[in-house]
Amino acid sequence: MKAEELKLLELLDFQPEEGLIRFKDRRMLIFDADALGLLRKELIECLGPEGARGVLTRFGYANGYRDALTSKELFDWENDREWWFAGPAMHTMEGKLKANPQKVIFDKERGEFRVEAFWERSYEAEQHLLHIGKSEIPVCWTLVGYASGHATACFGEEVYFVEKRCVGMGDDRCEIIAQTAKAWGEEIKPHLRYFQSVKMQEELSHLTQELEKKKRELAKQRRELLRLRREAYLDIPPDLVAKSPGMRKLLDTAARLAGVDTTVLITGESGTGKERVARFIHERSPRSKGSFVALNCGALPEQLLDSELFGHRKGSFTGATEDRKGLFEAARGGTLFLDEVGETSPATQVKLLRALQEREIRPLGQDTTVKVNVRVIAASNQDLSALVKEKRFRTDLYYRLKVVVLEVPPLRDRREDILPLARLFVEKFCADLKREFCTLDSESLDLLLAYPWPGNVRELENAIERAVVLTDDCRMTSVDLPPEVRGEALSSDLLSVGKVLPLREMERRYILSVLERNQGNRAQTARDLQIGYNTLWRKLGKPEGQEDSKNG
Repeated sequence: MKAEELKLLELLDFQPEEGLIRFKDRRMLIFDADALGLLRKELIECLGPEGARGVLTRFGYANGYRDALTSKELFDWENDREWWFAGPAMHTMEGKLKANPQKVIFDKERGEFRVEAFWERSYEAEQHLLHIGKSEIPVCWTLVGYASGHATACFGEEVYFVEKRCVGMGDDRCEIIAQTAKAWGEEIKPHLRYFQSVKMQEELSHLTQELEKKKRELAKQRRELLRLRREAYLDIPPDLVAKSPGMRKLLDTAARLAGVDTTVLITGESGTGKERVARFIHERSPRSKGSFVALNCGALPEQLLDSELFGHRKGSFTGATEDRKGLFEAARGGTLFLDEVGETSPATQVKLLRALQEREIRPLGQDTTVKVNVRVIAASNQDLSALVKEKRFRTDLYYRLKVVVLEVPPLRDRREDILPLARLFVEKFCADLKREFCTLDSESLDLLLAYPWPGNVRELENAIERAVVLTDDCRMTSVDLPPEVRGEALSSDLLSVGKVLPLREMERRYILSVLERNQGNRAQTARDLQIGYNTLWRKLGKPEGQEDSKNG
């Protein structure tokens, strides 16, 4: 797990009917910032600035230390540096400030820890100015305490953050420096009394229920996170995730290819999203106002494939009762996407080559040719060069198709995209089922990251759909994920679930297992189960007649 992959809604377990919010086994609270500002004012008036600073610093220290230990239990961090980065990430997500590290040295072996950072929009400086006024000393006492406690837990020795500039003093931003106590030397001594006058755990037990803060409403936080995600990838649609370097490089090349009308060959394993990349090119091309027409060449026998591609005239074969335009003509002015082009027959390959070279086709049963204006993007999950060597694919067509080749990486090689994709699918299927927004717990997130995804994005989508369908509430757990993702073999014992399930639930789970075997092909699943298509949707909890994007 990386700190940048943290999502606030997935850190917390909401139990509104019980009046509880938990971070693992710890109860969390949401406080209004102004109320905390007033409490801060009262502490200063009652205890004086020095006493209030000590209380707030120690509370923040204990809070940060405990948060670090809890996040260590929840997530399998890549390393201790990533564990530490969770502190600034949580500060930012909770609305306390926007952490902007400028320099980070985290070297346990050499005992070196140093952070130089800017803190923007500090709630503590804001509240001090609002209720007390301009200060002569830095005022982000709780935030400094939190950062020090969190870093101490992660680094394994005393680390102290010191605020050098502060908005509460009239500066344009807050600036902090952090080092180990050893590195600070004598310079840290004036600050230690704010950290060490009482035991931290005693302070926490006294103040947690009064001062612990969760500032922003969670619904607003989620919308803000979604907005930031879309802004970060302004040129990439929300349904096309590309946080990994491989996908970013691929889409950068695809965007540049969109401006030229050349033929593109997209390669990659089944389920990686080759058609979505083709649509991305089309949507950014001068042909975007035209149609995007897709065809799986491996799904039809030769004669039907010829008819689909090039059209036919009435009487050209048995069953041809009227003239019909092919997809080359239907996609005029747009883009024709030919998936699994390696499955075409030698005769069809000859016609494809002519269509690409001469920009003309001859419908079945017609003596004259028809000019076509279409961009062709082809795709294959097979190695076309190997098919050429085996004499199963024409060399000239191969080189005509591979003017530019885009290889979509498998999901196991784009690990950074797994969680954003999973969250996207959770949104999609919750909307399909008209459920309120669901989340995946921390164990499920770790399982998703650890699984190799041989079926790629399509398999991940099917796994999330299953989880959304099976979950009993809005927090999905590892039990809702497919057995292979959990690392368990499928059991033939229907009672192995540990309890007797209602017949209707057992039926639904069996349908889902057949759906998984068919790689999400619902039409094939309905045929295998000998039930109607709409009946399949109804038994899975889908509205009848809803459009299916995975027809087969």
